[in-house]
Amino acid sequence: MKNGTKRWGFVANQELNTASGITVRGVLNMVMAAVDPEDPRSTIPLGHGDPSKFPCFRTSEVAEDAIVEAVRSAKFNHYSPTVGILPARRAIAEYLSLDLPYKLSPDDVFLTLGATQAIEISLTVLARPGANILLPRPGFPYYEARAAFSHLEVRHFDLLPEKGWEIDLDAVEALADENTAAMVIINPGNPCGNVFSYQHLEKVAETAKKRGILVIADEVYDHLAFGSKPFVPMGIFGSTVPVLTIGSISKRWIVPGWRVGWLVTSDPSEILKKTKIVDGIKGCLNISSDPVTFIQGALPQILEKTNKDFFRKIINILRQSSDICYEKIKEIDCITCPQKPEGSMFLMVKLNLSLLEDINDDIDFCYKLAKEECVIVLPGIAVGIKNWLRITFAVEPASLEEAMGRIKSFCQRHAKRPQ
Repeated sequence: MKNGTKRWGFVANQELNTASGITVRGVLNMVMAAVDPEDPRSTIPLGHGDPSKFPCFRTSEVAEDAIVEAVRSAKFNHYSPTVGILPARRAIAEYLSLDLPYKLSPDDVFLTLGATQAIEISLTVLARPGANILLPRPGFPYYEARAAFSHLEVRHFDLLPEKGWEIDLDAVEALADENTAAMVIINPGNPCGNVFSYQHLEKVAETAKKRGILVIADEVYDHLAFGSKPFVPMGIFGSTVPVLTIGSISKRWIVPGWRVGWLVTSDPSEILKKTKIVDGIKGCLNISSDPVTFIQGALPQILEKTNKDFFRKIINILRQSSDICYEKIKEIDCITCPQKPEGSMFLMVKLNLSLLEDINDDIDFCYKLAKEECVIVLPGIAVGIKNWLRITFAVEPASLEEAMGRIKSFCQRHAKRPQ
């Protein structure tokens, strides 16, 4: 004790602040803080992939009824096994097997607290000393945040806008070395709204096999494809290269707050068992939290009984709103979209700062847009590319039109005047 001041033996882990600062939520919190509380207009969120607040995106009655029935049955008030309850794991295996050339077993499925925990577990298991992982740029920044926290070196390969945001496979080959554990792909794409073709995914599998790395396939937006290319799961190529598939009901059923996802080994050759990755996943689950048991109990009914009309309705809304967003962008001189979205809930647009008078970069654009127009978009730096923007089109069409009109007005107000 010095000068009457007690010295305490604890201090916060500063790595948490560093890691959390590069997440979508961290950046959006900063942008939303700029909104003028005195502005009478409603704030329109085009920054994140959660359209559940809009009535047209309400989840299916089957899903809601399944939750109610699971709770009232009193069969799911107990602790869950760390890997998840068997009926839920079996239902997920059957759901995913519909799109695969082989059948998954319940033993291939691990329940997680949303896809976020599946990412945490995947990267934790792979984070041996000296290991590195290949991540897409632009991508989903939670991977970078989690890798930093796990001391897993990150190496980036580019997605190519001029090729419909395909993966630069030459870069993957060049980046991978003997310490590379995996590459991550996100399909349908967040943040680009792209959908990879069968042929491209086949090349991804061949490249990963050649370099001796597994593929982590983030398929949270599975089947949310509304363009010319259908959704193709990476697990189709599980016989070529081992695949860890990350998924959830958050996006397809529009229930991100229910926090249930999965991590699945798509690996008929059982390479992930031989290399102890499966043991690592189980060990990680033994020291982490489980998704709520009654929501797990509702999964079989949700996955098996949801009417196809519900999925068609959601796809039609996303197609309509993506068309509105893409066409409205054409009316705004200072932003351009290189690729019309074909899936997920997002598109990327490039800022032309030379046409703007007093905007320094993408963060400045988003901050001032929030302050002046109550519209929230995500600066591209948050997903890995500076002076781009990620725009979410998964909002009610009328709100989207209003938001795009506000963005147009903002850009006109800040346009560089002729000398």
